[in-house]
Amino acid sequence: MMAWPDRSSNSSRLFERAQRVLPGGISRLQTLVEPFPIYAGTGHGSTLVDVDGVERIDFMNNFASLIHGHAHPEVLSAVHAAVDNGSCFSMPTEREIQMAELITGRITRVEKIRFCNSGTEAVMLAIKAARARTGRPSIAKIEGAYHGMYDYAEVSLDSSPDDWGDVPSARPYTFGTPAGVLDETTVIPFNDVAVTERLLTECGDRLAAVLIDPAPLSCGLVPLNDEYTAMLHRVTRKLGALLILDEVIAYRLDYHGAQSRFGIQADLTTFAKIIGGGFPVGAVGGTEDAMSVFSHAQGKPLNASSGTFTANPVSVAAGLRTLELLDHKAYQDLEELGAYARQVCGDAFARSGFKGQVTGIGSMFHLHLHDRPVSDYRTFFPKEDEAAAIKRIHLKLLTTGFILAPKLAGFLSTVNTRQQLDLFGESLERILAEE
Repeated sequence: MMAWPDRSSNSSRLFERAQRVLPGGISRLQTLVEPFPIYAGTGHGSTLVDVDGVERIDFMNNFASLIHGHAHPEVLSAVHAAVDNGSCFSMPTEREIQMAELITGRITRVEKIRFCNSGTEAVMLAIKAARARTGRPSIAKIEGAYHGMYDYAEVSLDSSPDDWGDVPSARPYTFGTPAGVLDETTVIPFNDVAVTERLLTECGDRLAAVLIDPAPLSCGLVPLNDEYTAMLHRVTRKLGALLILDEVIAYRLDYHGAQSRFGIQADLTTFAKIIGGGFPVGAVGGTEDAMSVFSHAQGKPLNASSGTFTANPVSVAAGLRTLELLDHKAYQDLEELGAYARQVCGDAFARSGFKGQVTGIGSMFHLHLHDRPVSDYRTFFPKEDEAAAIKRIHLKLLTTGFILAPKLAGFLSTVNTRQQLDLFGESLERILAEE
């Protein structure tokens, strides 16, 4: 393992070049590691090799998008076959239909589906569809939850104790956010039934939709509880609002969708990440009634949408083969591997004597450097000393050969192994003991 940070490394030299032509030297904020990011060279299976030849076990899998790891041979074969016939067209292809048939065949509440190019686009289209279907302007979203870069979905993404009141309020994430965006966005606390019901009811007949992630990363990958789900069903139906379920990450939780696992009756569902097999993709699906706003059968759609690369045949080919490989057994194996990962991490905390914990569900896990109960964004939010320790531990894990998300979350793939997790647990125990 090369010492890091090494100013003579290829990663360092590439970052110097990047800063001359890219703002801040990066295109994705999440890739930034101080004092410079590590540049990928190659990825195969469960490992990633950087441009300096250092090999690491990948538990992040491009932020949950690689469910079968890097360069899966069957996915690559499908991609090569698609590219050989042309990379993109101004006409639809059969693969678009096949992909739609597969997803609608698995998820009951997704009767129709419309493709786009990213999770951000999928959420934007879902919100616009809800407005078109209801004729209303407002949405509600969970405090701290990430749903992409659409300005309404970004509201209160990074609120902090400095601006917390007794209940969540709409706070801008991006400088220059119009006041109207905040006015038409209600922020609700995750898993707090009473407060959420009151805030939604106050929206009344201005509420178009409630946007939820069933296990938000910013809430520690803790799932919504049954009481909260029941309340969302009751209130949205009473108000005539739609329920939008963000399964951009959560679709990795169940063959029939996270909505099946949690009993969520979603009107609209957003997808991305694993349905692209490592290529850019997005989609919004839902009931035939909710999705009717996209139809041109009666003239101009209530919510017209298009895009140059929508349903790109290469992305669709990769995603189709990825989901075909993601059968019932694959989901069960991932479930067991995720449980083992959380056990390994819990054992590491216990053996090191460090007061921390691990949360998560399915193939996902999240490390917390405290032992306070985690149930929502505010209980998840790390204190200043904890945030500093998170950064240190993330870097130490990188230098010992393991890739996690910067806030210490992991998203496993079908090619990760128990042996890799055992090695990770040993390394984590040593690092925690040093803290």
